[in-house]
Amino acid sequence: MSLADAGRERRMNAFDHAIAPVLPVLLVVTALGCVAGVLRALDIAPLHVPLDPDEGWNAYHAVAAMAGHSPYPAHTDFMVNNYPPLSFYIVGIIGLLTGDPIVAGRIVSLVSFVCACICVALAVRQMKGGLQGAIFAAVLFAAILLLTSDYVGMDDPQLLGHALQLAALLFLLPAAGTSRAVPAAAVLFVAGGYVKHDLFVLPLASIAWLATYDRRSAFRLAIWCLALSLCGLALFRLIFGVDLLGELASARLWSLFQFVENFNTWLPFVAVPILGFAGLALWHQKDPAVALVVIYASVAICVGAFLAGGAGVDVNVMFDADIALAMSAGLALGRMLEQRGPVPHVVGRVFALAGLIPFAVVALQNTEWRDGDFWLHPMRDETALATQDIAFLQARKGPAICETLAYCYWAGKPASVDVFNLDQQLRTGRRNPSPFVSLLEAHHFSAIELDETEPFPLPPLVRSAILFNYRLDHTNDDGAFLIPR
Repeated sequence: MSLADAGRERRMNAFDHAIAPVLPVLLVVTALGCVAGVLRALDIAPLHVPLDPDEGWNAYHAVAAMAGHSPYPAHTDFMVNNYPPLSFYIVGIIGLLTGDPIVAGRIVSLVSFVCACICVALAVRQMKGGLQGAIFAAVLFAAILLLTSDYVGMDDPQLLGHALQLAALLFLLPAAGTSRAVPAAAVLFVAGGYVKHDLFVLPLASIAWLATYDRRSAFRLAIWCLALSLCGLALFRLIFGVDLLGELASARLWSLFQFVENFNTWLPFVAVPILGFAGLALWHQKDPAVALVVIYASVAICVGAFLAGGAGVDVNVMFDADIALAMSAGLALGRMLEQRGPVPHVVGRVFALAGLIPFAVVALQNTEWRDGDFWLHPMRDETALATQDIAFLQARKGPAICETLAYCYWAGKPASVDVFNLDQQLRTGRRNPSPFVSLLEAHHFSAIELDETEPFPLPPLVRSAILFNYRLDHTNDDGAFLIPR
């Protein structure tokens, strides 16, 4: 080695030692920010303010399940259920303790989020990604969900399903071929699928990964998952008298514009983890752990991108991709830090810093976060406004339509209309609009809440019937409230 080369190596070593403490500090600061977000969501959980239109929808089905009724309305009803049943019973049982299934669903979501983050860290640790790599993967995943979605602490089963399936992965990683690991993993994979039907990516990726290294375990896992899924379908048919696959196959439009918009919103936050995923695929091709995250990320990105074009689809369709890319990033960091020499260490630390920069930019640009009430008294004004609108609906006797069904639920109204799914059924020709229009003309509904009227959430024929038979009572940040003319 020449004197010049030796000098460069000494300088690089010195630089490596100088910046080494930066990464742990960065991870701790990011983790504290994520903890603050979780605590704020916990503070919001008991409030009677809707966080998403689906919260009331989930609550109505959970209440039906706990009342001993089928959570799957008749096809002639204007309520629709296109989710598997498991979450309604889990949330419903907890709702008996909290007194409100929406609050119960929010608590389940928060607990599931924390469990999912822990599972991500443990999975990277089991893949020998190192302590810093495991923590980086967990905080990256947490930051993605907290800053790019509103699912953390929302009454929605998505995170519960992910937590179950990530727990299944932990059974497979240390001992995929053992007699107990495969059945246990299969039970959790299928349970996750019966919580949310779009959660099939991780089971498929796990089977494909095992097929590369342990065909016997792959075959056993596939058979167990198939058998449990078929048993679930048969049990569903026996209990509810309908076909679950038919219930899940709800009408939904798909558009290229929706796909581009959703994908472009998601991509900037995961651009750096995608580079880590690509680097792993190129430089660690024979590493079994790398093979798993590469298969998982590849399938998750493709499936999520396709689903992102569906009407009403949110960023949750990319959660599997978020998990896979967070694991990839953690594993990439771990692989770089375990190498000898200062260069890979410096590259790894710069990579981790670059991965967290988009979230720091969002946090610094959000002026609301500098207001103490945002953290100490979250959603105080929104809760006061929601209380007024709930009281308004309560005062109107008879059934009501709420696009955000939580308003109707808290107002004590019966489950009447699923506005989004009704719209999709009408637009795809799956339902005749005449029975619904007749109810509007008869002033059957005492009030109608719409999140917005431009664009109108229902097709032109229904829009005309509503505006002809109902008049605007008031509008506010919660939406437009109409009453019969």
